[in-house]
Amino acid sequence: MNPSISSVRALEILDSRGNPTVRVFVTLSNGLRAASSVPSGASTGEHEAVELRDGDGDRYGGKGVLRAVAHVNETIGPALLGKNPLRQAEIDRLLIDLDGTRNKGKLGANALLGASMAVARAAAKAASIPLYAYLGGPGAVRLPVPMMNILNGGMHADNSVDFQEFMVMPLGAPSFAEALRWGAETFHALKRILKGMSLATNVGDEGGFAPNLRSNEEACEVIVAAIEAAGYRPGKDIAIAMDPAASSFFREGEYDLAKSGQGRKSSFDMTALYEKWIGKYPIVSIEDGLAENDWEGFREQTEALGKKIQIVGDDLYVTNTTFIERGIQEKATNAVLIKLNQIGTVTETLEAIHLCRKAGWGFVVSHRSGETEDTFLADFAVAMGGGQIKTGSACRSERIAKYNRLLEIEAELGTTAVFESPFSAGRR
Repeated sequence: MNPSISSVRALEILDSRGNPTVRVFVTLSNGLRAASSVPSGASTGEHEAVELRDGDGDRYGGKGVLRAVAHVNETIGPALLGKNPLRQAEIDRLLIDLDGTRNKGKLGANALLGASMAVARAAAKAASIPLYAYLGGPGAVRLPVPMMNILNGGMHADNSVDFQEFMVMPLGAPSFAEALRWGAETFHALKRILKGMSLATNVGDEGGFAPNLRSNEEACEVIVAAIEAAGYRPGKDIAIAMDPAASSFFREGEYDLAKSGQGRKSSFDMTALYEKWIGKYPIVSIEDGLAENDWEGFREQTEALGKKIQIVGDDLYVTNTTFIERGIQEKATNAVLIKLNQIGTVTETLEAIHLCRKAGWGFVVSHRSGETEDTFLADFAVAMGGGQIKTGSACRSERIAKYNRLLEIEAELGTTAVFESPFSAGRR
C-alpha cells in the first residue's frame, strides 16, 4: 500500500542573497520526510508567476515570506493530507486550483512550488529511488553540460558591463566531472588574468567575477584568454554562452548600453552586434539577447542567427506553455530557459519541456540568482535529459551544491552515464 501525506509544514529561511524564502517539509504516513527550498530571481520577467512577499517594511525590508508560509501551513497542508504523493500531476493540479489565479498571486508561487517539489522528493524516497530516476524514469542517464557563469554584469553586479552573464560551456569534455574541472580551471585562470590587469576579482550574485571592463566585448576577450591560459581550445574544448538579459536595459523602444557607455541601439543593431561577436568569439548560445516583449526582434534575430547558434528565450517565455506555444508558432527562438519558480509547480514545468521536445527545440534547466543549498535542480536536469544546466559559477556554496550533486549522480550511474554536447556539429 502506498504511503499518504500526513503533514505539510513551511518555514521562512534565507536565500543566498540574505533574503527570505520558503522551505516546505512533507512527512508521509510511513515516517519518511522530505524538504525543498524555493529560489528567487533578481532579473525577472513581467509575466512570471507571483512570488508572494509580505510587504512589511519592519521585517526584511518588506521581503518577508510569512504570508506564503502561512498559506502552506493553513491552506495547502490541510488540502494535501491523505493524498498519495506518487500522484504528482494530481497534487499539482490541486495546488493550482487552490490558488485559482492565472499568476499564482493568491497563495504565491513560492508557496506552491515549495510544496510541489517537496512532494516529489518525498515520493522518490517512498519509491526508494533517486529523485532523477523518479522524475525521469530508467532512461534518465544524461548529465548536463554546465553553462558556468564566470563573468557578471547587468543587474547581477555593480560594474561597467551591461550584459548580465558570460558563461563557459565545456562542450568537448568526456564526462561531467571533467567538464566541471575544465570550467573551474578556466574560472581560476580568469581570476589570474583579471588580477594581472589590476581589475577587481569580487564576484556577483551567481559567483562570476564582476570587473569594470572597458567594454562589453572585453568580457569575451578576457574569457577567451582564460580558456587558453587554462590549456584548452576556445570553440573546440570550451565555448562561450551569454545572457545579456536585455529587458534590464531596454528603454523607450531602444537598448541603452549606459553602464558601458556604448549608447542606444535598436533591435537590428543588437542582432548585428551579436553576429559580429559570433564571427570573432566561440559563442554557441545567447539567452535574452532582446527584451521580453520584442517578439518581432526575436523572430528576426532567430532568422539571422538561429542556424549558427542557440537562441534562448527566458523572460520571453517565463516557462509558460502559452508563451512557448506562441514562440514555436512564430519561430521566435530555437530554445527555452526552464525555471521551476517562474511557473510554480513541477508538473507545469514538465509540460513546458514537453512542448520544447515536441518542437525539436533545446531547453536549458536553470537556477535563479537568489538560490539555496537545495539540489533539486541537479536531479531535475538529469531527469529531463536536455543536456544543459545553468547553475552558476565555480564558487559560492549554493551553486557548488548543485555541481557536487551532479558529480554524485554521474558516479551512481557509472558506465551508463551519458555526457555529450547538446549541439550538432553544424552548430558548434
